Amino acid sequence: MKKTIFVFSALIIALLALFQLSKYTFIAGDTSIEFIIAIVAVVFLGLGFYINQKSSKSIPRKSQEINSRKMKELGISEREYEVLLEISNGLSNREIGEKLFVSESTIKTHVSNLLVKLDAKRRTQAVQKAKELHLIGG
Repeated sequence: MKKTIFVFSALIIALLALFQLSKYTFIAGDTSIEFIIAIVAVVFLGLGFYINQKSSKSIPRKSQEINSRKMKELGISEREYEVLLEISNGLSNREIGEKLFVSESTIKTHVSNLLVKLDAKRRTQAVQKAKELHLIGG
């Protein structure tokens, strides 16, 4: 935290110094306003790249492999797996049907099959079991 505060403080001081320098060079007539604006833009571009680099490194990424062997053991088809993914995203049967271009009754059938194959009573329980079995990321 202290390092971040120091870095931003140093950047603010550098920008203030740049603004003061550009003000005096502009008054003296040595540079044009376009050149000063270009320098400020480059400094902010560099700042943006720096912040993006730092923030992208700090995001932990979970990489879980999908247990396809377990999926075959349970007899979950590719379409049922697609439905399971959409259930885990919180979509309703109607929304899943629209997204996968099938009827709502077809989705209900797939959901029923998933509940039986995952030995679950509710959709949320099916998602929970799928996460435990590493069928979906979680």
